[in-house]
Amino acid sequence: MYWPLTLVGALAGFALASIPGLLLGGLLGQVLDRRLGLRGWKALGERLAGKSAVRDEALLFVMLGRLAKSDGVVQQAHIRQARAEMQRQALGEAARAAAIEAFSRGKTGQDNLRAPLQRRRSEAQELLRACWRMAWADGKVGQAEREQILLWGKWLGISAEAQEALSAAYSPRRGPPTAAADAYQQAMRLLGVTADSDVQQIKKAYRRLLSRHHPDKMAGSGAAPERVREATEATRELHNAYALIRQRRGFR
Repeated sequence: MYWPLTLVGALAGFALASIPGLLLGGLLGQVLDRRLGLRGWKALGERLAGKSAVRDEALLFVMLGRLAKSDGVVQQAHIRQARAEMQRQALGEAARAAAIEAFSRGKTGQDNLRAPLQRRRSEAQELLRACWRMAWADGKVGQAEREQILLWGKWLGISAEAQEALSAAYSPRRGPPTAAADAYQQAMRLLGVTADSDVQQIKKAYRRLLSRHHPDKMAGSGAAPERVREATEATRELHNAYALIRQRRGFR
């Protein structure tokens, strides 16, 4: 039997109208997920608008591109810093091309980075250190740059105090260092680490030195009382240095 299209359409419309709203939404959601590979209505809106989510491997250079353009003009110092980050990560030719594309995308400032940042909280220190290096690339940090990095740090679960410590680590020296900055530099030298050392490297260095200089170990090996006193003082200095670095870098 032949059914006119208008009648078929009317019957289909009647059938859809009889489906409760929540059930209809669920059915349409399944279609989006299975047919289009989308994860919700927001993703559909982005697809229709021609947008795509920032991939994790592109996130850092999207962030760096946004920082470079935050004051309106991308300077040569910012471009050099982006290249330095590519070298730091030892990117191959294809990965460098993807990083350049991500950097250009970041300059548009159109992406919402909250979700991809929250997925990478375990890499918070590395991401933020790269951001502060970019912010200081031209010798100063603008208000827009600072506010942007502090916001990203909040999404990554890093305190403002820890952020300021990261910023200070990459700030160019202007005149004699303050007592606090000098103490921090001395603490890093004592542990044999640098501003670029990650948390695990710092912890490993601290434990290694603590094991070497622990007074109980010295006393147990039959060392002279003078050596034990020296070990006790060295251990105290290690504790203080490690506590200062932990406070400045924001880890436990």
